[in-house]
Formats: sequence, structure tokens, C-alpha cells
Amino acid sequence: MSDFDLCKETIDISSFVEKAKTLGVLGVKVTQHNELKAEWLSEGECRRNIYSATKSFTSCAMGFAIQEGLISLDEKLTDAFADDIPENPDENLKKATVRDLLTMCLGQESGHLMGEQRPLYKEDDWVKMVLSIPFVYEPGTHFVYNNVGPYLAGILVQRRSGTDLVSYLMPRLFKHLEIKRPTWEIDPLGNTFGAGGLFLTLSELHKFGLFYLNKGKWNGKQLLNTAWIEESTKPSDTEQYGYLFWRGKYNSYRADGKYSQLSIILPDADAVVSLVAECRNGEELTQAINDLICAQL
Repeated sequence: MSDFDLCKETIDISSFVEKAKTLGVLGVKVTQHNELKAEWLSEGECRRNIYSATKSFTSCAMGFAIQEGLISLDEKLTDAFADDIPENPDENLKKATVRDLLTMCLGQESGHLMGEQRPLYKEDDWVKMVLSIPFVYEPGTHFVYNNVGPYLAGILVQRRSGTDLVSYLMPRLFKHLEIKRPTWEIDPLGNTFGAGGLFLTLSELHKFGLFYLNKGKWNGKQLLNTAWIEESTKPSDTEQYGYLFWRGKYNSYRADGKYSQLSIILPDADAVVSLVAECRNGEELTQAINDLICAQL
């Protein structure tokens, strides 16, 4: 065992660890009934890009903004982004609401603002750029994985609060969870990119999962409305996605980023399983998590 190879467990995750080593997993934490039940690290913790698991933090920020009366889910995008809407918006864009930014059913035909696309755009004003992309489908009818929704959701929180997402979440979330001010990707105009690019350690990502497991309460204090936690993580019409959270086996939901940056919340088991990884076979890893960890809980 190397200096960095740490394994602690009160539930047996040894079979998972052996599998995890072949799949690029760098660390895993399992908490149940608010007790750390298992932990394995292949190297010392450092902050890493959690990719699209970032979206769940944007969902959280939206929840705080709604709680504070800054935003309504039923607000039309044509009102919320009145100065950015194209001259002759199509009928589907006119129907879109803030809620549609969170469900991956925005109405556009394909994904935009994806990782490999962002460095190549000639435009700097991404808000106007993405709102000019055709809304082919009626909002709420077609699931298309797309960074436009969470990006615009993050922009709206920033505009209404008058500050960037990191500064907005510091006193509301990060400070309470003892997460020092993190790095978060920005767009060309300096706005926080709500669809990705947040950097956290495994332990910090795990705390976020525990915050959701405890329905917005931390150290005995209710920070975020329980009703928002429940609404944003319940199965939607697609059955696979809430408000920027994926749904999964065992009635679970999760923050989920590229290469398997995960915090999986299992309310029925009163547990959270979190991982950081460089995994290129997410399907096999998900099966291992379900069969070798979640099945024990």
C-alpha cells in the first residue's frame, strides 16, 4: 500500500476497490446514517474539475434565489432575458420558462456550449448567442442534453443577485459546509459558467451530497427549503432527470460529471456515495457502484 493508498471501512467495499482500480477511480466515500462507513483514496485529495456535477450546484443556487424571491420558475425567458432575445423569436422560445432551463427539455435540437465547443466560439456574448439558436421543439417535450439551460440558469441567478455564483453561494452554502472559496470556470465576459467547470475535492463534493440527503439542513440549521430539495430531485416526465440532477437505481439521484465525478444520494438507505475518477467506462463503473456498494446499504 502506497503512502496515498488509504482504505477505511465498516462496510466491505474491497471488491469495489479492486474493480475501481481498473476503471480509473481516484477515491470513494460512503456515508450512511451520518457516519462515514467506507473510504478509499488512491492518492491525496486535491481539487479537480467536477465537470457537469457542477450543474447540481447551479440547481442549488437557483433554489436559494427562488427562496429569496429573486426568480420564479414560471417566468418566461422572453421576460427574464428581454434584452437578449432575438428580434423575431420563434413560438417555442416564447413558450419557454425558467423551469425549462433545468430539465434538459429546453427545446433546442442538440447540445451547445459543450466542453469541446466553448474554446472555439467567435462570439463573446454567449447569452445572446444561445438564445438565437432555434427552439425546434416545444419546451418540455424532448430530452436533449444541452449546456444552454444550466448556463442561462446560472446567468439569471447572477443577474438577479448582482454577484457571481461563487460569491452568491459562499455565505449560503460553501461557508456552512466549510468549503473554502472554490475556482469555477467563467465565460468570455466573466460570468460564472453554471453548466460546468467547478473545482472541488472528493470530500467537498461528498458534503454537497450530504447536504441534499439532509434536505437542505446542515449542523441543525435549515439553509435551503426542503420543498425545493424534494422538487428538484424527484423524477420528472422523463423519469431520468430532475432539475439538473440525474435519477438512478434504488430511487437515487446524483450530481454527475464527465469521467465519473459523482455524488449519489440514496434517501431510502439514508446514504451518500461519492467518487472522483478519470473513468472512460462510466457504464461499467455505475454497475460496480450499484452491485458492490449500493446493494449493501
